[in-house]
Amino acid sequence: MTLPFALNHMSVAKADYATTLDIAAQLGCVGVEFRNDLPGELFGGDAPSKVRELAHAKGLRILGLSEVKMFNVWDSTKAQEARALLTIAKEIGAETISLIPRCDGLGCGNGERQANLRLALKEILPMLQDANMVGLVEPLGFGHSSLRYKSEAMDVITALNGEAHLKLVHDTFHHYLAEETEFYPDHTGIVHVSGVEDKTLARGEIGDEHRVLVGPDDILGNSAQLRRLRDGGYRGPISYEAFSPIVHDFADPVGELKSSLKFLQESTAADASANAR
Repeated sequence: MTLPFALNHMSVAKADYATTLDIAAQLGCVGVEFRNDLPGELFGGDAPSKVRELAHAKGLRILGLSEVKMFNVWDSTKAQEARALLTIAKEIGAETISLIPRCDGLGCGNGERQANLRLALKEILPMLQDANMVGLVEPLGFGHSSLRYKSEAMDVITALNGEAHLKLVHDTFHHYLAEETEFYPDHTGIVHVSGVEDKTLARGEIGDEHRVLVGPDDILGNSAQLRRLRDGGYRGPISYEAFSPIVHDFADPVGELKSSLKFLQESTAADASANAR
């Protein structure tokens, strides 16, 4: 079993896009995810065509471009943001864009959050269809998130018959925080992995700043989650998305990431073997 790893730019947040592509190539990744929420001008002001050509030269897919933030607070401004992101994504040859829900404690009421989600996805689905792109809906497991559960996203996606252009992000961190038990391998567009090792924190106290590389002390159960997804037939990319400043300050990010990817590969295989007995 060889896992198709990828690199989210957040894991090497201080690197420019060219260095990110170089690191991904050194790690043997299948592709990268770029973001519009890191400091500085997107792609350092370089033309999208240059980004696409460099990725192609290194044999890497551009798996996605993030993000439409607070997409489920839909209005004319949000529609413009979505169209603008889709335009850039097409120009760089990205396969998807990311849709990130409101996460400020508002819009979380039962009924309200589902209605807001349906409105937003109903409006963005035709944009995705026209662009022949996939929108990745990413539930965030924080208690103050307006979309915590993949099940609620799937309810709306299926009601809209949007499965061809709307997929889920399975983030092992957010899956753990939400205490969700359902897996949707057939509807998953990408998997995000990161690790948490601080056992002193209650589940509700864990934040993005605690997301480090996955190792033996990980509490999220990454290997078990990946095994469940693989057992369900998921064969898509597994993208490393670590937010901790500790990771961003590594002197040797390639070496650190390579060690963690090796651990994930071996521990997922071991988990699969143990569960096959």
